Amino acid sequence: MAFGKFGNDKGFESESSDLAEINIIPLVDVMLVLLIIFMVTAPLSIGGIKVELPHSTAKSTGIDEKRVILSINEQGEFYLDRVQVPANALRERFQTIFESRDKKELYIRADRSVSYGRVVDAMSAARGAGVLKIGMLTQSQATPR
Repeated sequence: MAFGKFGNDKGFESESSDLAEINIIPLVDVMLVLLIIFMVTAPLSIGGIKVELPHSTAKSTGIDEKRVILSINEQGEFYLDRVQVPANALRERFQTIFESRDKKELYIRADRSVSYGRVVDAMSAARGAGVLKIGMLTQSQATPR
């Protein structure tokens, strides 16, 4: 940052010169680095619970930021936001989450080896709590293992 220049007999250059100059290049550099970090880590945010998703050839739909994802691992255990939830408390937890939301949407990430009945149990608990839309998350066929 420059605050003026020394020059003539009286100590300063004429009034027409710039008195202050702001350098924003370091700020832009920092913001670009932060943007890249968030772009790289955002897809990893749904991970956490090890689930092998089934493959699908259907076109995927967008999921907004305020999504609620229920993960069901290979043992059939339920996880909401990486916190294990007992099966008998699932409906109450859904009611607590969805009572203040406008969009009552739930996304289920179930391991491919989980029994169909376990997924239906989760879906019926969600419907009983007032969830209007339930989506199943799958892995794209094009995604390598």
